[in-house]
Amino acid sequence: MPPDVPLAELPPEQAPARPDRKDILAFVADAETESVLRDGLSDAAPRGVEFHRANVRGAIDVLRQTSTPRVLIVDVTDEGRPLTALESLSDVVEPDVQVLLIGEFNDINFYRHATRILGVKEYLFKPITRDMVARHFGPIIMNRSRRPEFMQGGRVVTITGVRGGVGASTIAVNLAWHLGKRANRHTVLLDGDLYRGSCSLLLNAKSGAGLRTALETPQRIDELFIERCAQPVTERLHVLSGEENLLEHINYQPGAVARLIETLRRRYNFIVIDAPFTGAELHRDLLMMGHQRILVLEPTLVAVRDALRLLGLPNGTLQVHRGLLVLNRLHRPGTLTLQQVEDALKMKVDVAIPDLPKLVENAATIGEPAALHGKFYKGIVALAAQAAAAFPVDSSPDGTSASVRRGWRHPWRSGT
Repeated sequence: MPPDVPLAELPPEQAPARPDRKDILAFVADAETESVLRDGLSDAAPRGVEFHRANVRGAIDVLRQTSTPRVLIVDVTDEGRPLTALESLSDVVEPDVQVLLIGEFNDINFYRHATRILGVKEYLFKPITRDMVARHFGPIIMNRSRRPEFMQGGRVVTITGVRGGVGASTIAVNLAWHLGKRANRHTVLLDGDLYRGSCSLLLNAKSGAGLRTALETPQRIDELFIERCAQPVTERLHVLSGEENLLEHINYQPGAVARLIETLRRRYNFIVIDAPFTGAELHRDLLMMGHQRILVLEPTLVAVRDALRLLGLPNGTLQVHRGLLVLNRLHRPGTLTLQQVEDALKMKVDVAIPDLPKLVENAATIGEPAALHGKFYKGIVALAAQAAAAFPVDSSPDGTSASVRRGWRHPWRSGT
């Protein structure tokens, strides 16, 4: 054991383990939840997770007859009396087990009771996403503190086409429109290509010089500057976009993106960034600022190759999982099938959007979102659920943490 290192800080592979004790045991109610957990915990649990298709009552029956694992994941979906069931579960497991909970109760009182009184380490309510699992369950499983978020604020999502012309700007525009208009959240769309102004064009909004000014003179960035520069599309959707002279050079200042995003996070719930990857310092910095990356590809071999290269980029400071893959223009004549794309990637795509050329082109012509219409809208909703999901209920309304790190036991049993 390394000297002067508390046991709680050791990674699982270095911590002492009993031979009869399993590492991670999960009881989940459905195949979809199991799939998300497997993917979200791939980094935190490289040795894998043992899954059982059962709810909390099934977990109690199994754990009466077996040793307690180090980490126990339990699904309380469809349980009529979940807190009572959790109390029964505490009777059959050892006090030092770390319990992680999944359920369908979006209720702060349930969260407080489970974490403060019953000692559950963390609770996520459905639908869960890979990013939620990696961000909130991963550090607990690895016996590490959560990564610092540096500041409280909005969620940053970057959208990058793996190559030009795959529809990344269209996806970015429609995701931002859905979050601002349909989800009614304060949202800003930032166009990383300062020369074309595509995002503004697709939303029938104005471009301005504000974004260039921010990137060239970051000392001017503050809340008032943002209010003046962000162009309104709706009451809760704004755009930061430029359409600079093609012959002029933008004198990007290192650190400008970090200051800009920090300021935007204080003002908006969601910052959606159309971030092309060109190798320029500006675009590299944009990719490193996101909580979640989205990579957009089309069903061709060259797009698959480029997607794999971008997936190999290191994560940004706030990113805890690999980028999401959006397969755009599925079923376009002469292209690969979904199965062929996934076989070439050696992984599943996260969202597939069918080829809808007339719908997308007509929407672009009149400056309205394609997500106003059926099949495209379904794809954007699915993407929003995975990439832009708000953080789970892990704080009380006054902003203080609702979780108290206690062992898995009732207070009277631990002598408190």
